[in-house]
Formats: sequence, C-alpha cells, structure tokens
Amino acid sequence: MDRIKVENFLNRLCRIRALVVGDLMLDEYLWGKTERISPEAPVQVVDVAREDLRLGGAGNVLNNLVTLGCQVEVASALGEDEDGRHLRRLLEAKEIATGGVFLSPGRTTSRKTRVLASNQQMLRIDRESRDPIDPALEQRLADYVRSAAGRCQVILVSDYLKGVLTEGLLKAIFEAGKTHGIPVVVDPKGADYRKYAGATLLTPNRKEAQAASGIAISDEASLVRAGRKLQQTLDLEALVLTRSEEGMSLFLRSGEEIHLPTEAREVFDVSGAGDTVLSLIGVGLAAGLSLDDAARVSNIGAGIVVAKVGTSTVAPAEILEVVGRQHPDTDLKIKDRQVLKGVLERERDAGKKIVFTNGCFDLLHVGHVKYLQHARRLGDLLVLGLNSDDSIQRLKGPKRPLIGQEERAHVLAALKCIDYVVIFDEDTPLQLIEALRPDILVKGGDYTPEGVVGKDLVESYGGKVELIQFVDGKSTTNIIERILEQYRDA
Repeated sequence: MDRIKVENFLNRLCRIRALVVGDLMLDEYLWGKTERISPEAPVQVVDVAREDLRLGGAGNVLNNLVTLGCQVEVASALGEDEDGRHLRRLLEAKEIATGGVFLSPGRTTSRKTRVLASNQQMLRIDRESRDPIDPALEQRLADYVRSAAGRCQVILVSDYLKGVLTEGLLKAIFEAGKTHGIPVVVDPKGADYRKYAGATLLTPNRKEAQAASGIAISDEASLVRAGRKLQQTLDLEALVLTRSEEGMSLFLRSGEEIHLPTEAREVFDVSGAGDTVLSLIGVGLAAGLSLDDAARVSNIGAGIVVAKVGTSTVAPAEILEVVGRQHPDTDLKIKDRQVLKGVLERERDAGKKIVFTNGCFDLLHVGHVKYLQHARRLGDLLVLGLNSDDSIQRLKGPKRPLIGQEERAHVLAALKCIDYVVIFDEDTPLQLIEALRPDILVKGGDYTPEGVVGKDLVESYGGKVELIQFVDGKSTTNIIERILEQYRDA
C-alpha cells in the first residue's frame, strides 16, 4: 500500500469524530500459571498472578479509536450496577463523554472473564443480560444518535446481541447516517442480517457470513458465493469478510472482489481483531480513503493485534512500521506535506535546525549535488521541496520535465545529504514554507536575497536566508543542449 497515502490518512485521524453505538461490556483477564491438577476434579488449577479489567465489546472499538487519535462519542445502555458504574469510570478516564450511555434498572452489565495461563486462554465466564432494551430507552438512544450524527463523520455499530441494538434503534442509526451523508459501518451478529439493510458496509467473519448467508463455506468458491449473496441481498456498498489467518475479502457493489492476504506475522489471539477492522475501515472511509484502501489499512491493523494477547489496539506508529517494511529506504524519506509538518515540529522541539531549499532538479548533475551538500552543512536536517510535473510544465513549458516527479523524488532521496523530500504543486514554494517553517531558507547564488520567495516570512520568525553559488557551467539546460548537439546527426 502507498506509504505516503497511509501517512496522510493517519495524520488526519485527529480530526475525525466517530460515533460508536452498541453493546458495551467489561473484559476481565485473570493471568496466572498452572502447574497442577485439582484434587477436587480433573481440571487444572490456575494460580492467578494479576488481574486486568478493560473496556470490551463496543468499548474495545472505542479503545481502538482513542489509540488511533480520533475523537469519539458513544451511545449504549448499561445495568444500574457496580459493573455499569465501573465501566462509566473507565470511559471517563479516557475522556470519553458518557452523555449517551444510559443506565437501565434491572439490567446486568456484561462482563466476560477470561482465565489465561502461559498466554493461553483456558476458560471464559460470561455474566450479562440479553433482553432487548425497553421502548423508552430505545427512544432515548435514537434521539441521542440523531443529535450526535450531525457532529460526526462516521457511525460504527458494534453488535454483540446483548439487546441494545434493537431493530428500531438500527433503523434510526441508518436514517441518521443517510440524513447527514456519513457512512455507517456494522460489525454484525446473528443469522438474520435483514435488520442491517441500510448500512454502508458490514464486516462479518467467516462463521458469521456462513450463518447469515445459509451457504456452507468450505473453499474459495463457496466463500465468494456467500459474500456476494450478502452484499447483493442487503444492497451494501461493500461487504468485508474477515478470514482470520487467511486475511479478508472485499465484495464491492460494482461486482469487484478483492482478496487480501493476512498481514499477521504470528497469531496469538484473534479476540478483538474484528473491533480493529471495524474501527479502521470506518475512520478510513471518514477520512476519504477508498473502500479498497480502507480495507487494506484495516487488514494491516488486524495483523498487528492478533499478534498480541487479549483484546488489543493498534497505534499509528505500529501501522507505519508495517507499511515501512514494504518500502525501500528512499521511499521513507518522501513525505506528504502535512505529515512532514508534524515530523519537523518534533525535530524542532528536539533542538534540530531545519534547512529548506526547493527546485525542479530535472536531470540531476554534479552542480545540484554540490549545492545540496553545502545546504545540508548549514543545519541538522535538509528538506527539499520538489516541483511537481504540473508545476514544472507551467514554469518551463510543455516539454519539461524530462524525468517524472516520482523518479526525481526517489533519486534525490537516495542522496545522503537529503533528509526529506516533499513534492509541491504550486508555482512557488511559499505555501510549503509557511507549513514547514524552516530555520534556514537556501537558494542559489543567481538569486538576490530580496528575490527569494519566502524571505520575509522566514525572517519574521527569526530564520535567515542563505545563498549558495552553483558550480559554473553545470545545468540541466546545458546537458540538454549538449545531448542535442552530439546526437543531432546520429
């Protein structure tokens, strides 16, 4: 997957607000070791060493979104019991507003207790209510969803069949999504998916898709039939069928099918992977990614979390680390403007002096290299603003550039003296300079200080302009003229 696109997507997550609607629960983990059999019955004895109580169910979707840096809202119902109160405290500790979380007398807040020894789950104990919420509570939740949807970019529905997501509430959710023009992504449960008609996308696993479609999934052909049947029957924009260690399959309304192999290096625990898929696909669509790209990012995230024990989350840095392994070193230096802005802010906070220069660099030659090496010595980091192909055509005519922007960027990124390359499409680098705020602005000696674009801006915050002389007789124009001369009669 394109690394720059992923970086740009992750950089936009802090501006995404997601509404999560579904079954909140507590996930309790009892960690210990087992070395003996009980004298009371033929079962292992687990000596518990530590306990962990986490947000589970729809709460793990919230955990994923918070870890990714998104803003979140939640709508759900809890029992008016100690577990319900504890769950609200966990939400508040993560600075998640609980205005959409309503208490229901007589209801039992869901708690799943998992007993683990040597990183293996040995037993799970469930305490919960599964009865549908009453009509009055359904109405309160529907009203909250209608209100919250107007300030969110996506609605994520996490259904565990614990009674919160009634057909009436689901209908209100889908109507709210349609009213505000935002995607509604559902992690479904049960065998009857008709209640999800109106969703943008569903993310069932293989077992769930088999039950809902009525098609026994035994091979690739039967999986395709099941996925296509569900997508067409419910008229979804897409269906993402997760396949555990085999990755995932995407069925689009257009009829296209995309099969993605797993990104997991080693599988320890698949619990919670569906929450990660739901979260990343949802915010991917909210951030403007295509269905294909949103699925690819979620596949990377799922591969990361299944390598962890217990329901887990994935951080942006972990996604970038995986994506980075798919690209050569030069590619890692080429950055999106907004991503680079954040990188340079951190470098500046660390006391680094940032040097910036820009140009076309069409047909790289020794004059360019000497110039860039000199510029790098003026500070701690050298950022090169590279004119795009469209920008060069406007500046130099339709016959230029000779080398496309992607090739030019990779050639320049291979130079040790360059730390980052960023492509800009404007005729001048002024907007880029405004975004990056370099300490030193460098141009060639054929400029006067007054003629350097961005001089006043850089000097306004204490930066300075440096002019560097080019190597005499070395230029792209001279190279072109020499080639034409030597090969004119060839």
